[in-house]
Amino acid sequence: MSMTPDTPALPPAMPQPAPEAAPEAAPEAAPDRAPRRVRHPLRLRRLEVLAARRLSPSLLRVTLGGAELEGFTSLGFDDHVKLFFPAPGTDPALLPQPGPEGLAFPEGAPRPPMRDYTPRRHDPVAKTLEIDFALHDAGPATAWAMQAAPGQTLLVAGPRGSQIPGEGFDWHLLAGDETALPAISRRLEELPAGTRVVVLAEVAGPADEVPLPSRAALELRWVHRGTAPAGDARPLLAALAALELPPGEGFAWVAAEAQVARALKEALRARGVTWLKAAGYWKAGAPGAHETLSD
Repeated sequence: MSMTPDTPALPPAMPQPAPEAAPEAAPEAAPDRAPRRVRHPLRLRRLEVLAARRLSPSLLRVTLGGAELEGFTSLGFDDHVKLFFPAPGTDPALLPQPGPEGLAFPEGAPRPPMRDYTPRRHDPVAKTLEIDFALHDAGPATAWAMQAAPGQTLLVAGPRGSQIPGEGFDWHLLAGDETALPAISRRLEELPAGTRVVVLAEVAGPADEVPLPSRAALELRWVHRGTAPAGDARPLLAALAALELPPGEGFAWVAAEAQVARALKEALRARGVTWLKAAGYWKAGAPGAHETLSD
C-alpha cells in the first residue's frame, strides 16, 4: 500500500510589528523679531564735499568723500551721524576729539552747532557718503547745505551704533515727514524682494515727492499737508486712520516732529501694533532736538 506523505504543517503565524509612524516634522523656529544692537568705535572724520544737488524743493543731497571714510560702518537704515558746522576759519584745535566717554570738547571753547543726520548711502569702494538734508527750517544745517559746494569740508562723527530690525514680519509700515525720507528711502532699497511694505510719506505738495525705488512689494501713499504747518499731526493721523493694516504680524517705524511721532505711535498701539519704533527727528521750537520715543 502506497503511503502519501503528510503535507507539512505551516508554522504558526508570527505577530507582525506595527508599521512605524512617520517622523513628525521638526517645528519651524519662531522668527527672531527682536532688534539687534551693534556698537561701533567712535571716529571723527573730516570729509570733503564732492557734490550737492536738489532732489526736490525741500530735499538736498550732499555727497561727501575722502580717505577718512575707511572703516565707516552703518548697519541700520535709521542710523545717525553727527555733523558739525563750525564757523569758517575755526581753529581745528578747538574742535571735539573722541574720548572714552564720547566726544570731548576743549574746556572753555565754544561748541559748534551739531545736528544728527541719516547716512543715506555709503559706498566703501568709492569712499563716498551721501547725506540728504530736509530744508524745513533756517537753522545752521539748512544754511550750510544751501551753500555747500565741492571742495568744502565737513566734520562727521559716528555712527556710534546701529539697531538692526528683527526678521520674519508679515509686513512693514514706514511713516514720516521730509526728515524721515532719507531713512525710508534707504530701508526701501534694503528690504528683500517681495517684502510687503506700506509707506505714508508727508510732504508739502506734489513737487516735493521724490522717487522711492524698491524691490519690495510697495504700497506708497504720499500725504500732502498743503496749507497745514509742518509739525501738525493731523495729515499723517488721517492717512493712518484711512489705512487698513495688512494681516499678520507687522513692524511699524515712525519718524517726524516729536509730538507727531508720539501721536502716531499711540494710534498704532491702539490698533494692536506691538512691534514699532518711533523717533522725533525734530521738535517744534527746539532746534537740533532728536529723541527716541521709548515706552
